[in-house]
This record gives sequence, C-alpha cells and structure tokens, in this order.
Amino acid sequence: MSDGIKVVKDGMVLEVTIDRPKANAIDLKASRRLNEVFTSFRDDAALRIAIITGAGDRFFSPGWDLKAAAAGQQSDEDWGVGGFGGLNYPRNLNKPIIAAVNGIACGGGFEVVLGTDIIVMEEHAKFALPEINVGVLADAGTIKLPRRIPYHVAVEFLFTGRWMDAAEAKHWGLANHIVPKGEGMTKAREIARQLADGPPLLFPAIKQLIRHSSMVPEHEAFELHDSLDAVQRVIRSDDLKEGTRAFAEKRKPRWTGR
Repeated sequence: MSDGIKVVKDGMVLEVTIDRPKANAIDLKASRRLNEVFTSFRDDAALRIAIITGAGDRFFSPGWDLKAAAAGQQSDEDWGVGGFGGLNYPRNLNKPIIAAVNGIACGGGFEVVLGTDIIVMEEHAKFALPEINVGVLADAGTIKLPRRIPYHVAVEFLFTGRWMDAAEAKHWGLANHIVPKGEGMTKAREIARQLADGPPLLFPAIKQLIRHSSMVPEHEAFELHDSLDAVQRVIRSDDLKEGTRAFAEKRKPRWTGR
C-alpha cells in the first residue's frame, strides 16, 4: 500500500482502489504500479473483469499529483507501458474494465475513466479536464473525448476546462449508470458478476473488434473481423458449440473458455 494502490481479488473480479489521501492524486510511482496491476490482470487467466475506483466519497482521482509536479516531476516521464494510470493506451487489454466513479474525476483521473468500458457514476460525481488552466495538454482526453461525445461538446470542454456533472455526462453518453452516493461499487460489482457469468472468449473478441474497426469503413471492418485472433478463437471454440446446445436444451450454458 506504500504506492497508494489497493488490489483485491474476488473470484474472477479484480478490484483496484486508488487510495492516496487526501484526493487520490497519481504520482509517478502510483502510475507505474497501476500499469503493473493492469498488465498482471491482462495476463492472469483466472481474472476476467476489473473494477477501478477511488477511496473515500469525495474523489475518484484528480489525476496528476501537482505537488509532485511542483517538486520536479515532469509530464513526459515514463508513466508505464499503458501510459498515465495504466489505461491511456494499454497493450492488448481485452478484458472488461468497470469504473466506479465515487466523486471528482478530473484531469488524468478523468482520462483513467475514459480508458474503461463501463462507467458507473455516483450522483455527486463530476468531471473536468482543467489542464488548459495550467498550460498542460490533456493528451489522452483530447484524443478520446471527441470519440465518445459530440465534437463541439468535447472541444468546448477541452478549451474551457469547465466542469460536467453526472447528469450531463449521462446525457452525452459518458455514463452507463448513475447511482446514489456510496452505491457505486455495489452497482459495479453487480455488473461484474453478470459479466463473470458470461462466455469468457466473447469479451476479448468484442473489445479487439471494436478497437481495430472503429476508424475504418464498414466493408474493411468485416475484412478485419476475419483476421483477428480473438474472433477466430470464438468461431472455433467449444463454447460456441456449448452455447447452441444449451439453447436447444433450454438450460444455462457451462462456459469453459475453450
């Protein structure tokens, strides 16, 4: 815990908590630790889903620890193989990741949220990319946000550094669920249990296909579909046969991941 990153394994689910009082800011050491955690999660066949949250009820994370920056830490440091917080550009991380946003997520903290797949926001959560105010480029936010919400909304958000509350985030499609204060992890765990009960080969195939096809024309996307390893694993899998048998026999499938 000296790095401020708490990790708990609960069956097939990995729970990651940023626990760095007072606000869960992320310094170089914490970022590298998060990268190690998510790389280990990627490579551990026993783990299928991850949840990331912040400690307490006020902050998910404000991102870069500006006290560390003022002490000389540079923005172009080696934050880890997946970038700041481990989720800016993770390598081949094809497992579902859920964010349980329990308060303020701004700057790099909001960029960590943008790196997840399903976002649960508590009703008091709010967001900003305030880097403009300190002369820093919110690089991951600049790349990702216009791909998540309408261009003009994203650009205003980046240009002004203004705040967005949970209701507006839900309006623009940045949140899957808004829950009462203190219930973010309860909802995230509920979703994680549902996913853990699903066919494990499908999630990597879905994430890989989305990642490779999102910026190409539709006909090229179908050509990519046939070339992706994760997709071919599904097509050739015993789980596909089991799913069809279970449907015909009116029973719950018994997934093996093979």
